[in-house]
Amino acid sequence: MSIAVAQPGGSINGTFTVPGDKSMSHRAVMLASIAIGQSRIRGFLSGEDSLNTLAAFRAMGVEIEYSEAEIIVNGVGLRGLTAAGSELYMGNAGTGMRLIAGLLSAQAFPSKLTGDESLSRRPMERIIGPLRQMGASISGDSSGCPPLSITPVDSLQALDYTLPMASAQVKSCILLAGLYATGETTVTEPAVTRDHTERMLQTFGYPVSLPDAHGKVVLQPAGELIGCDINIPADISSAAFPIVAACITPGAEILIENVGVNPTRTGIIDIMRLMGADIEYVNQRSSGAEPVADIRVRYAPLHGIDIPPDLVPLAIDELPVAFIAASVAQGTTRVTGAEELRVKESDRISSMAAGLQTLGVDATPTPDGMVINGGDIGGGTVDTFFDHRIAMSFCVASLRASDAITINDVQHVETSFPGFFELCSAHGMRVQVR
Repeated sequence: MSIAVAQPGGSINGTFTVPGDKSMSHRAVMLASIAIGQSRIRGFLSGEDSLNTLAAFRAMGVEIEYSEAEIIVNGVGLRGLTAAGSELYMGNAGTGMRLIAGLLSAQAFPSKLTGDESLSRRPMERIIGPLRQMGASISGDSSGCPPLSITPVDSLQALDYTLPMASAQVKSCILLAGLYATGETTVTEPAVTRDHTERMLQTFGYPVSLPDAHGKVVLQPAGELIGCDINIPADISSAAFPIVAACITPGAEILIENVGVNPTRTGIIDIMRLMGADIEYVNQRSSGAEPVADIRVRYAPLHGIDIPPDLVPLAIDELPVAFIAASVAQGTTRVTGAEELRVKESDRISSMAAGLQTLGVDATPTPDGMVINGGDIGGGTVDTFFDHRIAMSFCVASLRASDAITINDVQHVETSFPGFFELCSAHGMRVQVR
């Protein structure tokens, strides 16, 4: 077990580089593996989650050359994967498991997907249901959780599916299964979710639309993916931690370089700006199909808000650190419509509420969100429930705490943000891990 002790009185300043986008890293390896020809991927996140996805495709016969600077994937085409010699272990990666399940549902060999203790508690019925409607033979355990067992079928049928909840993982799972289906596959989402799968499919030359005004995505049948070069920008979900840190720390000013600012991912920026944050994009540009910018953040006093419901799915992974900002903002912040937080790596509503209350924050969990009355943050010992984003959020809280915060079980931070604690220390935060 690793424990972090975050002392009060730290600061945050300077120029940051944060790791590559985890969502795009998963997708880049998957699509490059089933493309025709060679692909080169730069900016890949060398975290445990995405490395498990890379290992899974190696196990299925894809030749992948890995280095910190570049990954070279020799794609085998849509029908070129082969059976792994054992179970495919996805670690803590819900994205990896849900997306890979779509691909494997159409293969001519059986597969079994497993994960760690946390992933083994996460619901998979949301993908099992639509995949079965397409003709897939897939099942979880008695509660619909991993491990997932997939057996071959003759073919998949196209599906016209309306998501019951806003979920990019479910949307992407269906689209990836649709690559193998007979007929046009369509997915309609009730609210905007990240569109990295659609954009990256287009980059590989596959005929698919981006969501229209009604949230409908259309994937054409019988296309092919062609190997290409992919440059993955820095992950805005990782950038959210220094962004909020600078927003709440008097005197702070930072610049975070080369961050992906896809509008389906920038809900945290919009939320912080509504709270009064001083955030601006610098040097806006494109990296392939994805918009990129440097992000400058300066301290400014924050005030509580009712977070608009349409921003919640665009900031679902960043809401834990937004709760830290709300804890020091003047007034009340309310979050509703965020029930998806309860089925992440932990129940992030309960996890964050428990930790905030331990630190003396007036935080009340609700079935689909939280009510936080801003004030002071004290010290104490908080549990992460083995959730990397909970751990990093409470490190940020130390910048405004009156006493030390001891954070249990921080080892899972490596799944998404390798080097997080070293980066904190290098830029003025007083965090030690033991």
